[in-house]
Amino acid sequence: MRRALAGAALALSGVAGDALRADAREGTEPVPYVVTDDGIREKLGGQRGDPAMGQALIAERHRSLCILCHAVPGGAMQLQGTLAPSLAGVGARLNEAQIRLRIVDMKRLNPESIMPSYHARATGARIAPAWQDKPVLGAAEIEHLVAYLLTLKE
Repeated sequence: MRRALAGAALALSGVAGDALRADAREGTEPVPYVVTDDGIREKLGGQRGDPAMGQALIAERHRSLCILCHAVPGGAMQLQGTLAPSLAGVGARLNEAQIRLRIVDMKRLNPESIMPSYHARATGARIAPAWQDKPVLGAAEIEHLVAYLLTLKE
C-alpha cells in the first residue's frame, strides 16, 4: 500500500513538473521596455491585457505566485499571503505604468524587495534548469496581470 501511494505521488509530481517545464518554454522571451519616472508607460509588446486572464493567473500558484505573498480581495482564493501589502485598492493607488513596473522589475524601485522581477532573465545557482535564462512571465501574462490589478479600485 505504501509503495503504491509513493509511486502515485512520484508519478503526479512528474506530471506537474513536466507541465511547469512546458510552461517555462512557452512565449517567455523578455521584450524591451522603457522606464519613465516610476513606471513603464507602454504595454509590453504592444499587447492589451485581459482582466479575466489576469485574475486566473494571480490565483495560479505555479506561475505568478502572487498569492504566496499578497492577499487579493474577494477571498475566493485559498491560502493568501500576508508577507506583502494586500492588493485591495491597488488600481486606485497606482496607475497602469506604475503597476507594470512593479511586476516587471520591482527591484528597480526597491533593491531590498523580496518580490522577484517577473520579466527579467532568471539566472543563478538556485534557479531550476527549466527556468535558467528565462523570465518567469511573458509579456502577455504581465499585461493580463496589469489589466486585472487596475480593476481593483476598492
